[in-house]
Amino acid sequence: MEWSSFNGTEVTALAQGESFFLAPGERECPACGSRSVRAYVNAPENARRPTLVSYVWCSACHRFVGTRAKHPEGLVFSDPLAMLDATQRRELERSLVGFLDHLDQLWNDGVLPQSFAAA
Repeated sequence: MEWSSFNGTEVTALAQGESFFLAPGERECPACGSRSVRAYVNAPENARRPTLVSYVWCSACHRFVGTRAKHPEGLVFSDPLAMLDATQRRELERSLVGFLDHLDQLWNDGVLPQSFAAA
């Protein structure tokens, strides 16, 4: 199945309700209604400012959205991809579809969701 973007209304719906940081489990998809919306965040080391990159996707209908935002001060989280070196990380992220498929597999394997805490 091909991946496609959530539309604006769906992105707005995803932003409603409890934060993924407080409840990192699956959510209901505003596009297909399945409880299979998942999220992954990371903080790129090469960013000029403290940045948080988020990927949110539905494993059922294969819609996704990616965002960048200011990294909330004191937010710490687990990152199962942190052990990759820069070359491995670039290779994994080279294809967005491959990257999302990889994240989905990590979720299916129980490696995701991440855990979050305040420092």
